[in-house]
Amino acid sequence: MTTPATDTPSTSRRRRGQEAPRRRRTGRWILLTLAVLLVAGAGAAYWLWSDLDGNINGVDINEAIGDDRPEKLPTSGQNILILGSDSRAGDNAELNAGKIAGARSDTALVMHIPEGRTQAVAVSIPRDTLVTRPECKDADGSTVAGAERVMFNSIYSQVGPACVVKTVEKMSGVRMDHYVEIDFAGFKDLVDAIGGVEVTVDQDIHDKSSGLDLTAGTHRLDGTESLQFVRTRHGIGDGSDLGRIGLQQEFMIALLGEIKKQDLLGSPTKTYKIADTLTAALTTDSELASLTALADFGRSMNGVDPGSMETIMLPVAYDKRDPNRVVAAEPQASTLWKAIRSDQEIPESAKKSPATGGGS
Repeated sequence: MTTPATDTPSTSRRRRGQEAPRRRRTGRWILLTLAVLLVAGAGAAYWLWSDLDGNINGVDINEAIGDDRPEKLPTSGQNILILGSDSRAGDNAELNAGKIAGARSDTALVMHIPEGRTQAVAVSIPRDTLVTRPECKDADGSTVAGAERVMFNSIYSQVGPACVVKTVEKMSGVRMDHYVEIDFAGFKDLVDAIGGVEVTVDQDIHDKSSGLDLTAGTHRLDGTESLQFVRTRHGIGDGSDLGRIGLQQEFMIALLGEIKKQDLLGSPTKTYKIADTLTAALTTDSELASLTALADFGRSMNGVDPGSMETIMLPVAYDKRDPNRVVAAEPQASTLWKAIRSDQEIPESAKKSPATGGGS
């Protein structure tokens, strides 16, 4: 149940086209994932944590995609595709009340860590973006023909995670070094494990689709309510996916804040519970599919300053044939991807999205 909490600065604002400074820091939620595992790995005996390796699902992206990939440039840093999946199966089916069949990648971030790893940027891809899906292989090895004007978040259910990686690589020209997927049912359990997350909204939100019913003000959300919060798109802004992205990004900042408040080193039991919950929710590429590999990767990112991390949305414009969908805006999108490929600073002009009033 939603519980009123002490007032804090608003974490839910500027969702109607203005650029929110807080969005620039929300790429750090993947660091949250790795940091919790790193603390867990360093704070207990190996025997206590070794059974958590079995929680993590691994996908051999290299085998699934083959050689049809962008070249890995020597100065391109590290690039990770992060998906929040909404499978509508198993535990997720209960969370969706059976309303929608099939799996979806509800949240997608391309996280770029420049060479030297002192800062990072995350590009959020709106799920309603129309893209060209390349020819891919599905889970049983069958070839699935490519298709044009496919909604981005449907690719996961149509062909699987490797095809999502291949699609992102084709649209961006950026080689993905790693893949991390977090299941929404596990996300719910994580929020419950840490005792809820406090958010502040500056307007009433009543969304019959997600089930979210909040009055303006500060609330502590449990796991189920947190899922409703990050899924909400109706009743805020123009009701599009773009407003939902703002809520998701802002919620991740609040989630990070709650994690930082936890006395993980002083409470091994709670740390183990969080790590167990988190690993059970993770699917990664095969190279990261162990606590050791995740911890090693987390250590390699210790030099990244969360305060300098930037999260932006892929520049999009409303599709001329279907105003309920968006397409990558040019030349902004091409400029953005080129900067990431060459490990250069992203020009301000490449961050402007016509669909949110940020340029033409």
